[in-house]
Amino acid sequence: MHQVDKQKAKKLYQAILSLKTEEECAAFFDDAFTVQETEAVAQRVEVACLLSAGKSYVDINKLTGASTATICRVSRCIQYGSGGYKTVIERIGDGT
Repeated sequence: MHQVDKQKAKKLYQAILSLKTEEECAAFFDDAFTVQETEAVAQRVEVACLLSAGKSYVDINKLTGASTATICRVSRCIQYGSGGYKTVIERIGDGT
């Protein structure tokens, strides 16, 4: 499996942390990512929020169009991952 270059990733994280407004973040994402990449990450965050709210896989699929594979992967990350989704959900709410 391919590993992320830690120095390159660090610059990306610093770039994101330097953004101060939602508008700045949107502009950066528009420049840095394809529409599909931004949509994929946004969908995963939405799935994480819905899982946190107790929604079923079937409901999440209907609401987001996310595949069961994506929903399952996000669920595993919430349960066994590094805690990133949990931190985001705590800070922005579960979206319900």
